Formats: sequence, C-alpha cells, structure tokens
Amino acid sequence: PCAILIAARPGEAQKFVRQDSVRALPAPVLLETAGMFQDRYAKVGDDLFVAGQPTERALREMKAQGVTTIVNLRTPPEMARIGFDEEKLIAELGMKYVYLPVRGDSTFPYSPATLAKFTETLRAAEGKVLLHCTVAWRASHLWGAYLIQSGVPAADALAHTRAINLMDDHRMDSSGRQPIE
Repeated sequence: PCAILIAARPGEAQKFVRQDSVRALPAPVLLETAGMFQDRYAKVGDDLFVAGQPTERALREMKAQGVTTIVNLRTPPEMARIGFDEEKLIAELGMKYVYLPVRGDSTFPYSPATLAKFTETLRAAEGKVLLHCTVAWRASHLWGAYLIQSGVPAADALAHTRAINLMDDHRMDSSGRQPIE
C-alpha cells in the first residue's frame, strides 16, 4: 500500500471547495450508509463528500450539513431506476444540481471535459459539495483525476481514492491502468 504524502496538519481544516490547489490531503473518512447512500459515503476534508446513490433522506441531510451542490455522475437509464426525481428534489431543497453522466463506455465516456466541468463546479460552489454515482466508484475516479490534475502525485491520488472505492478489479484498460491514470 502507498502512503499519502500530502497530509493535513493536526487540527488544521482542509477545504477543497473554492480552492485553486490541493494543499493537504486528509485521509477520507468512511461514514455510515444505512438509509442514506448505496454502498459508500466518505467525507474528504471539511467540505466534500464522495458517495454512492443518495436517498431522499440523504439529500435532505446533506442540505442540513451545508451541502449546496450535488454532482451526479449516473446515466439517464440508471437514474430512471432510483424511485424519485433527484434533480427536482435538489431544486426544491434550494441546492445546485450538476449532471455529468459518465459510465466509461462509448456512450458516456470519461473525458477531460467532464473533469474540467467538475473542477469548475468545485471552484465555484458556495458551500459543501456531494459527488456521487452508484457506489462511489466513478465518483472516486473523478475525484482522483481532480487530485492528479491539482498536482497530487498519481500514486498518492490512487491510494486516497482506493480508500473511498476505486475498485481496482473493474474496468482497467488493456495496460492494467485505471481510467483516471
């Protein structure tokens, strides 16, 4: 296992929203998912959450915790199966909804444009941000790509995202590398 070399100082808050660079990379904290998120829910620093699909309850709780922006990576067919209108609920809660569907296939490929839009969203958000997909796998990919783009060494970014839900055994390319690499 790789150690994360960029570490926050004890007692020092780490912000990612509205920042131009990553100054410290605290270990993600995995939180309880029951009734809230599918599979994974991690807090990264003081103002970013990376998770699987949120429930209606989770979105209301995110609002109460100061989340102002929800970034959803799930595709339209996936969203048709969740049982509620996520975009509508987010609007009713007064939060911003950013839809960046990716699946890693030819219809919804990973792309530099997706990373650019996420970066723009993170830098412009007025409060905390929730980045989600189904089980936090694609969300961890996008977060890892953001870290690498921000100057975090690739090995450190990969170690960090593995702690969330990188899932090395899925969707590597023919060279055995993750899409974020």
